[in-house]
This record gives sequence, structure tokens and C-alpha cells, in this order.
Amino acid sequence: MKLLFDFLPLLLFFATFSLYGIYVATAVAIVASVLQVAWFWLKHRRFETTHLITLAVVTVFGGLTIALHDDTFIKWKPTVVNWIFAALVLGSQLFGKKTALEFLLGSQLELPASIWRNVNLSWGIFFLALGAINLYVAFYYGLDMDPETRTQLWVKFKVFGMLGLTLAFSIIQMLFIAKHVRIDQEHENQ
Repeated sequence: MKLLFDFLPLLLFFATFSLYGIYVATAVAIVASVLQVAWFWLKHRRFETTHLITLAVVTVFGGLTIALHDDTFIKWKPTVVNWIFAALVLGSQLFGKKTALEFLLGSQLELPASIWRNVNLSWGIFFLALGAINLYVAFYYGLDMDPETRTQLWVKFKVFGMLGLTLAFSIIQMLFIAKHVRIDQEHENQ
């Protein structure tokens, strides 16, 4: 259920884009992100960092897209979000006692410090690469196509391609982590 909640603005963006185009879809994504953050706050009395980052970037870049009637800005949004995540994740490699992923998942998984660092580094590189791939698809892929077709292709990539790449990378990471998870003796004997 949380996964659906996290992807709700993206799904609404896609559905609205299919019916009304990029500008209305962008407005819907902004409103959905505001509602997502507000609802999460009302239910949990805290904010999720990922929701706040996404809200800030979609509001700025989406607002520019609508105000200037130029979809270039919304096409930059996934790259900016992924590169912010990359900076946070890779920055935690250099600063602090725990990596970002160990901070987020350390209470659920017990892994050696070197494995946490490897997983954290892998995610940081993945976020950098995903941002770069988005730029390629948004601005360089299919230059021989008309602008509307290229925008449709980019939206499909943003929704399905980036989600698929993230899911595949997550599975690879889980398989890697599974080899290194320490199992409590108490849980093992039950």
C-alpha cells in the first residue's frame, strides 16, 4: 500500500498526460505531491525526506513548465531528484558514522560496515546513472521524431522505464545483500 501511495503522483501524472497533455499533467503532479505530503503529515506527524525533495523539485520545475509553457523544465525534474538522492547517498560515504542506507535500513538489517558502504555506493552510482539516462531520453533520443512523439516517449520512459530499472536494480541489490545478512541466533532456533 505504501508503494502505491509513494507512486500516486507519478501515476496521476501519467493518467492525466494520456488524457490532457503535459501541462495539465504537470499541474496534477504538483497538486498530488502537495496532498501526498500533507496526508502523510496528518497521519504520521512527520515528513518523508523523499516526498519533500520530490515536492520541492516538482513545484519549482513543474511551476516553470506551466508558467513558461515549456516542457523542458519538467523533463529535468527526474534528473534533479535522482541527482539530489545521489548527492545525499554518496555524501554519506564521506561524512557521518553511518551511510544513508544504513541509517534508513540499519534497524531492519544487520550487515557488515563494508557491505553497507558497497550497497550505499552502488545506489549513489545508480541514482547518478538514472539521472543521466533521463536526460538522454528526454533531450537526445529520437531526434528525428516530432516533438509530441518524443514527449510521449519520454513520459513512458519516466513512468515505466525508470520504474523498471529501479525495480531491477533493487532486486539485484537484495540478492547481493541476502548473501551477507546476519541472522540472529534466536530467530534461527525458532
